[in-house]
Amino acid sequence: MSKEEIGSHLILGIETSCDETAAAVVENGVTIVSSVVASQIDLHAAYGGVVPEIASREHVKSILPVIDRALKDADKTLDDITAVAVTYGPGLVGALLVGVSAAKGLAAAAGLPLIPVNHLEGHIAASYLTDKTLVPPFLCLIVSGGHATLVEVPSYTRYRTLAQTRDDAPGEAFDKIARSIGLGYPGGPLIERASSGGRCDVFYLPVTHFPDSYDFSFSGVKTAAINAFRKIEREAERESAPWPSSCSQADFAATFQAAIVQALTAHTAAALDDTGHKTLALGGGVSANRKLRESMRAMASSRGVRLIIPPPAYCTDNAAMIASAGYFAWRAGRRAALDLNAVPMAELDEIAGQEEEISVERESVDLHKQAPDWRVGQEVAERGERE
Repeated sequence: MSKEEIGSHLILGIETSCDETAAAVVENGVTIVSSVVASQIDLHAAYGGVVPEIASREHVKSILPVIDRALKDADKTLDDITAVAVTYGPGLVGALLVGVSAAKGLAAAAGLPLIPVNHLEGHIAASYLTDKTLVPPFLCLIVSGGHATLVEVPSYTRYRTLAQTRDDAPGEAFDKIARSIGLGYPGGPLIERASSGGRCDVFYLPVTHFPDSYDFSFSGVKTAAINAFRKIEREAERESAPWPSSCSQADFAATFQAAIVQALTAHTAAALDDTGHKTLALGGGVSANRKLRESMRAMASSRGVRLIIPPPAYCTDNAAMIASAGYFAWRAGRRAALDLNAVPMAELDEIAGQEEEISVERESVDLHKQAPDWRVGQEVAERGERE
């Protein structure tokens, strides 16, 4: 019996858009069989951010061992795989090329379909891994180091962008402020940690809104926070202390974090009210932030909206989400030729190979009744990060 005739389809996903080299095997788009992530965070921390050339070199070193590990942990070979899915953009062009090249080589050697996946649709698909009963349509907020995007998801492979940031992304703002106050990199987790016990209203920070638009803007709040910190520095000098009595580091971090969370929550709430969606999904690295999760839960609950947030390990970049998105794209008929290239500014509304897609419905609800065992994917992901 061929793989087309049986009910189980395994997708090998590959992700190298920034500073994580990842590979995963996912069954039917919703069950993680294996997930391996080799992180470069410690390497880039010394530079205060991701260095593209270093990232590319590390991907070259890690890509084949990571893929081998994902297949080994899944107890599968390429003969068991239905298709190879890979992030082709957006991201760092050199980093993307490593993953795309590896995927093309594997697809060609094994005679497998090559499925191009937009990185943002991967973050959307992480919610299918989180809740197997999730079906479109729904609204998704993707919030990360490079993105703040509100997306309507009318079907598994079609997207309508409702809003995006007009300047900085929240993750960029967190990184900048964390460096400014001496916390280091990556800024998001460090600011969250530093904010513990701090007051969130010590000074005023603006939250930008645009008339007739859900778009975000974080450059203003970032600049205002830097200016506030300069004043606080002068006050600390006068008191001969690292921080003045009026504002501790925890207070500053909590106040800045609250402004970011307020903007994300308010704009998402407005989009929910106007569109009438009753399901909201979150994705992207910043969605791992505890205060953002709390704020979104309260907002969604007050509106009777179902909220789906992936576990933190699957909010950040991983290949399981790429394999999940790849499964639905494969079923829709999306394919790429072996001339697939990296597209660093790829748009979610214009995905490579999408013109070949057909309408997709799930084959059987029974495939999606049980929640995935996150312990397997979490354990493998954490192990991969340590290596």
